[in-house]
Amino acid sequence: MDRRSLFFTAPRETAVRETTFSVEPDEVVVRTRASAINAGTELLIYRGEAPSELPADVTIESLDGDLSYPVRYGYAAVGDVVAAGDAVDDEWEGRTVFSFNPHDTAFAATPDQLVPVPDAVDPATMTMLPSAETATSLVLDGQPTVGERVVVFGAGIIGLFTLGILSAFPLGQLVAVEPVPERREHARRMGADVAVAPEDLDDVISGEQAQGADLLYELSGQPAALDDAVTAAGYDSRVVVGSWYGTKRASLDLGAGFHRDRISIESSQVSTLAPKSRGRWDKQRRLSTALEQLQRLDTDPLVTHHIPFDDAPSAYERLDDGRSDCLQVLLTYDD
Repeated sequence: MDRRSLFFTAPRETAVRETTFSVEPDEVVVRTRASAINAGTELLIYRGEAPSELPADVTIESLDGDLSYPVRYGYAAVGDVVAAGDAVDDEWEGRTVFSFNPHDTAFAATPDQLVPVPDAVDPATMTMLPSAETATSLVLDGQPTVGERVVVFGAGIIGLFTLGILSAFPLGQLVAVEPVPERREHARRMGADVAVAPEDLDDVISGEQAQGADLLYELSGQPAALDDAVTAAGYDSRVVVGSWYGTKRASLDLGAGFHRDRISIESSQVSTLAPKSRGRWDKQRRLSTALEQLQRLDTDPLVTHHIPFDDAPSAYERLDDGRSDCLQVLLTYDD
């Protein structure tokens, strides 16, 4: 079957190309309505800052090959099932579904690769399910406890979802660190007690009653922020790194309080579950929890741009410019 697909073709270059796909008897055909650009990973690929030899994602069947150009990439598509193979129950036809699929006008998938969109959830909102799942995974890995001081570096989409989920915990204080004023406002609305610029963080977490933070998340995508997180960490604290820096290097000052304060740094990545969680959690439970959080949180203000699929190159240019009014960008498909 014919379709159009978005390709990253070179640093800061994208193209919409005609492609084809086949449909097996156990698959359905989905006509895409909207897909979300996940700015962290996709901008690394767009800028040429992702390791080209790295597999695209071994846990997502629709992402094959590596990250060398040209590459199709993306994992947040919502559309309508317009046809079903002979081995698929007819009840799937007509359903609106989510899939971890790249930016294509149409695609084939087996039913077990799809998540039906609940009646109460708008398709545009459903495209942000991967962000909710990533944030859920971050919170599971961080294991916040009652009364803790928690700091989240970065109020992009992942940071904001993480703040929203953390806001339901009985924390002592929830702080967002973000240089962009508009995003600090989003952070407060998502539940942060305090949202500050990086240079003002020390005033919030130091003093007689607050000697550093207990739990810190680095979600800004900026390697320098990891050093700031270590500096802001208190005794026996932990720093969870959810950012993927690609080929960018992180330079850390570990010669000050890092050792004496017994600070731990750990990675968090949504493709797998942490070993400490696998006895009670699997991916389906995590995804179901993420869907519950997606429905609980007020995410409508996070979607700042709806851009037609054929104008996708302009969407990446806008995100790459770092414009303060640009947060969650959706690609829309009208045909």
